[in-house]
Amino acid sequence: MTLVSGDAFGDLFRSFEHTAFRLEPRERYNSPGEHEPIRKFLAGEPDDLAWNRPWLDLMADHAAKGKFVHRVRVVSVPLSDYSRFGLWCAQFAIQAGEDIRYLDRAQAAGLPELDYWLFDSKWAARLKFDEDDILLGAEIVTDPAIVVELAAARDDAWHRAVTRDQFLADLARE
Repeated sequence: MTLVSGDAFGDLFRSFEHTAFRLEPRERYNSPGEHEPIRKFLAGEPDDLAWNRPWLDLMADHAAKGKFVHRVRVVSVPLSDYSRFGLWCAQFAIQAGEDIRYLDRAQAAGLPELDYWLFDSKWAARLKFDEDDILLGAEIVTDPAIVVELAAARDDAWHRAVTRDQFLADLARE
């Protein structure tokens, strides 16, 4: 299996035509670029989001072109520090044009444990991680049968998930 990584992985987000969807079923992602932002978040320190600016700019560009980028994050409740950080970060991505929804892990039965991006409902990138939750790269999938399965999982997850604001409101009521 050949994994796409580095700049080639980044190119995936410039190559789709209409839609990109991500299912995020993992409890955490160990991205070296997030270590300091997570530390700042947990310490209550301000963050200028410079580390995330390329993604936010890309989301704004896609939105301006009418491209739709959306994701469902499956999270455990009570929230881990990483999930709380993700909820905080999501507000900026949503402002930039990405649509991020949340699903309590207790309500996610039947969804794949697979972390993937689905592009234009034509091809997918199955994300591969090491034992320390560090992204190794993505396996590109073009088999129509697998793509249809991933599209069905996308539709199922999207139907069950709620907006970030609704998720936060639901948490506040618990």
